[in-house]
Amino acid sequence: MVCSAAPLLLLATTLPLLGSPVAQASQPGQSQAGGESGSGQLLDQQNGAGESALVSVYVHLDFSDKTWPHEVSRTLTLPAASASSSPRPLLTGLRLTTECNVNHEGNFYCACLSGYQWNTSICLHYPPCQSPQNHQPCGCLVFSHPEPGYCQLLPPGSPVTCLPAVPGTLSLNSQLQMPGDTLSLTLLLSQEATDLSWFLRHPGSPSPILLQPGTQVSVTSSHGQAALSVSNMSHHWAGEYMSCFEAQGFKWNLHEVVRVPLKATDVARLPDQLSISCATSPGFQLSCCIPSTNLAYTVTWSPGEGSKASSFNESGSQCFVLAVQHCPMTDTVYTCDLQSPGLAPLRVPISITIIQDGDITCPEDTSVLTWNVTKAGHVAQAPCPESKRGIVRRFCAADGVWGPVHSSCTDARLLALFIRAKLLQAGQGSPAEEVPQILAQLPGQAAEASSPSDLLTLLSTMKYLAKAVAKARIQLDRSALKNLLIATDKVLDMDTRSLWTLAQARKPWAGSTLLLAVETLACSLCPQDHPFTFSLPNVLLQSQLFGPTFPADYSISFPTRPPLQAQIPRHSLAPLVRNGTEISITSLVLQKLDHLLPSNYGQGLGDSLYATPGLVLVISIMAGDQAFSQGEVIMDFGNTDGSPHCVFWDHSLFQGRGGWSKEGCQAQAASGSPTARCLCQHLTAFSVLMSPHTVPEEPALALLTQVGLGASILALLVCLGVYRLVWRVVVRNKVSYFRHAALLNMVLCLLAADTCFLGAPFLPPGPRSPLCLAATFLCHFLYLATFFWMLAQALVLAHQLLFVFHQLPKHRVLPLMVLLGYLCPLGLAGVTLGLYLPQGQYLREGECWLDGKGGALYTFVGPVLAIVGVNGLVLAMAMLKLLRPSLSEGPPAEKRQALLGVIKALLILTPIFGLTWGLGLATLLEEVSVVPHYIFTILNTLQGVFILLFGCLMDKKVQEALRKRFCRAQAPSSTIPLSTNEGYILEHSKGGSDTAR
Repeated sequence: MVCSAAPLLLLATTLPLLGSPVAQASQPGQSQAGGESGSGQLLDQQNGAGESALVSVYVHLDFSDKTWPHEVSRTLTLPAASASSSPRPLLTGLRLTTECNVNHEGNFYCACLSGYQWNTSICLHYPPCQSPQNHQPCGCLVFSHPEPGYCQLLPPGSPVTCLPAVPGTLSLNSQLQMPGDTLSLTLLLSQEATDLSWFLRHPGSPSPILLQPGTQVSVTSSHGQAALSVSNMSHHWAGEYMSCFEAQGFKWNLHEVVRVPLKATDVARLPDQLSISCATSPGFQLSCCIPSTNLAYTVTWSPGEGSKASSFNESGSQCFVLAVQHCPMTDTVYTCDLQSPGLAPLRVPISITIIQDGDITCPEDTSVLTWNVTKAGHVAQAPCPESKRGIVRRFCAADGVWGPVHSSCTDARLLALFIRAKLLQAGQGSPAEEVPQILAQLPGQAAEASSPSDLLTLLSTMKYLAKAVAKARIQLDRSALKNLLIATDKVLDMDTRSLWTLAQARKPWAGSTLLLAVETLACSLCPQDHPFTFSLPNVLLQSQLFGPTFPADYSISFPTRPPLQAQIPRHSLAPLVRNGTEISITSLVLQKLDHLLPSNYGQGLGDSLYATPGLVLVISIMAGDQAFSQGEVIMDFGNTDGSPHCVFWDHSLFQGRGGWSKEGCQAQAASGSPTARCLCQHLTAFSVLMSPHTVPEEPALALLTQVGLGASILALLVCLGVYRLVWRVVVRNKVSYFRHAALLNMVLCLLAADTCFLGAPFLPPGPRSPLCLAATFLCHFLYLATFFWMLAQALVLAHQLLFVFHQLPKHRVLPLMVLLGYLCPLGLAGVTLGLYLPQGQYLREGECWLDGKGGALYTFVGPVLAIVGVNGLVLAMAMLKLLRPSLSEGPPAEKRQALLGVIKALLILTPIFGLTWGLGLATLLEEVSVVPHYIFTILNTLQGVFILLFGCLMDKKVQEALRKRFCRAQAPSSTIPLSTNEGYILEHSKGGSDTAR
């Protein structure tokens, strides 16, 4: 309490009035202490004869010096009552309640004595003293002049302790909370309470922090009870918890101290490992630093012989240092043992590797930082520059060559803002007060950001602020919004090569984080601050407020290059106008941001790299405190070259990392203008993607795919029916058996694959859908199996072509064909699933099929094209054999007919599959016209029809078998048709033997 002027003393007296209709308190001229007396209060009391009442009288005593006179003590004795014939007021009690001191500015600091307190009505009108004493709420107030009032007596409690009766009790589950535990505080009230709040005072902090519901804090209240819960406790939540409320006309504070031990990740080690040469560095220094906490820690180093331990304090942390003066002979693990009374020791190891003679090492390097000689395969570490937190690492490769430098150094002030914003989202602090304060510091921090860690920390701070604002639904004033836009402009203007590229290497979605934060905060402007216009090189904002009667279409333009215009038709805002609420429309243009967003393209956009106009338009509509996301918006993005794709940034795509999507947006041709006009049915962040080619529209291709697959499935079912009728006739020799067995398995696999692919669009897409994952895996496996059976058929025919006189045993060849046809594709499909699913690159966005961006699709296309290539080689070899026969291979005419049979078998399937997937590879590049897309779709979906026609019905044996089955009167044929010469080679083997089996 500041004492720089004469003190005051306020007293309360209790007077019983006996039968006097009027009693007046006189103004004595001099007090017993010799000081001047201030004016008393005039009391008028109307009472009947013989009645008595207790009246409190305010007495104000001034003293000329700065100390209390000896005669005035805390316990005052009352003068003896004088006898009088007339009834007079009797002084029955005199107690000191308040002490006031006056500072040099003339302000009165009035503190209540024990058992007294200012009532709530006075507390609401005067500020409290800077340092409240003994957690007593409203125990000391600041007045500009002496007030006619005094601290009042608190409700009496136990006569033994003489303490006031507190109308509540505060309890908690444990004063010692382990990291990760959940703290529970419960307040039980015996009186009706209002204005209940929870606070946390950190160790060493003068002022408490308001606790509100957040990601870690939950508050509940019911009749006569209130509770506070804090999940995932850490040292950031240690301190004194206070429950403040009003009851019986007074403010009350109940408090409990909570301690939270540190965990290993809270300890900063420098270094955490060290490779050292005793010949060049006979000694070294180790340190471990801990944050400030309400627990007292001591440190013991092990081993500690021949070393000197010390400690020092720096901003917000305490560091313990061990100076090792003698280098150990062998590899050693030093341990920093942190001990606190009543807790298990926290042991933090630091590994020391000794470089021996003959070890490969990286040489000393002092180009930028000092890097000592380091053993190959180890990581060297260096401290961050002053005012930064983190560590700098550099890897020494196995060949003794230094790798690149990796720094996690972050500005200490920026890191403090980040922690403050993160705790604000968790529940520490008032967003209405904290968010503007943090935003005021962001422009300066953005200007000083010099590392990728600084940039990522800054973006994360903005993200947490946006989440806190959205949850609390607070509004920002112009000053706070200006600070946000200035910081955003500086972030967009940062050097792309040295900061953004390295930051995106760590977090590719960093640009999406910035967009979401700015988009959320920009639409939180207070209604009284509209209209608001702000312009910077990379950020342009226009915000307007409209009443319930919206005049006409909303239109806005920005002087960008190319110029940007946007329009919202009045009919799109009709639902909001009918509600009678004020409407605010905020339009924000961010330049350079589209180049910083990850190249993620949603369904229908493919994998191409697009050109962009260099800007992103963000439009948001607020009706009251509610965001309005549905509305028609028309945008002109200026002159463009190529085919425009109107897109918006969908933050829900790609596992929450965001991506461009064209859902709900379409490009329109502007009449008489080459501008790119976009029409979207929702509001968010828009842009336009330009590509030199046009991706065909999906509806026609989707319909063609469904019709083609239906026809293919029907043809494959007919093929199975035909085989059911003629199987015994067409497989009378081994070559025919192998060929038709492979063809039958191809039919079965393709039938199952087409059926699965046709039903996949009806399943819920996404990696969290088990049905979609299963459908994608089955389609991948079954389509691969189709091609591997085609490979098995080609290998069997090639063997017969090269080794004419060698027979293939059925019991050996058939199992090999089954292994090749089913086991190989199953392994490929399984490896693809295990490799790309954890990376989020297995499923295509919005579809149940393989993703083409991460490489999963190429595990299908690659084997397919390889198999088609093998078939092409076999076909070429057959042509050479046919054109250049040798005498050792039998009669030329007979050999020519056998080779013609092999060529015919290959010519049936190779064009079908080879041409189809050759076009499929071309469509993956998305730099072709619309014709290959349609040709590929037709050929791919009608493969079953081609197999039925050319692989089954065009076979002479099948035709004859069907004629014999349905036309019983036909005579048997005694000649061997040329089209059935699959068995010709075996029938004329071994010197023209008559038997082929």
